[in-house]
Amino acid sequence: MIEWYKKVVFENYANFKGRARRSEYWYFALANGIISIILMIIGGAIGGAFGDGFTGIAVGYGLFIIYTLAILLPSLGVIARRLHDVGKSGWFYLVSFIPLVGPIWILVLFCTEGNHGPNQYGPDPKNEIEEIEEIGKVELQ
Repeated sequence: MIEWYKKVVFENYANFKGRARRSEYWYFALANGIISIILMIIGGAIGGAFGDGFTGIAVGYGLFIIYTLAILLPSLGVIARRLHDVGKSGWFYLVSFIPLVGPIWILVLFCTEGNHGPNQYGPDPKNEIEEIEEIGKVELQ
């Protein structure tokens, strides 16, 4: 899980080209969710330590807000690459703003297996890993 997160954040920080496998997207989303929850808990504890009122909340959740802003571009990049894997443009994510139906449709696309073989957005990312595994099997024999 951490490898996928590091791949999205460090190797593909603002990369909107190419394709992303389902595992890349979902492991990134899981790690991002866990980190966000931890930062909110820490923010709440810091906010409580500084006392009540706006100052405590601002200090406490400032770390979470900074993290959210820092992770914005990698999140949009992996979303665009995931949509590329199913043959849609990254702009297709704007469908999620359609009330009720949009987020469900996007969720279905994120869960759908990507196109087999290359498409207009690049080679199949699943084939690259399968080819590496095949080379490893041949070398072992």
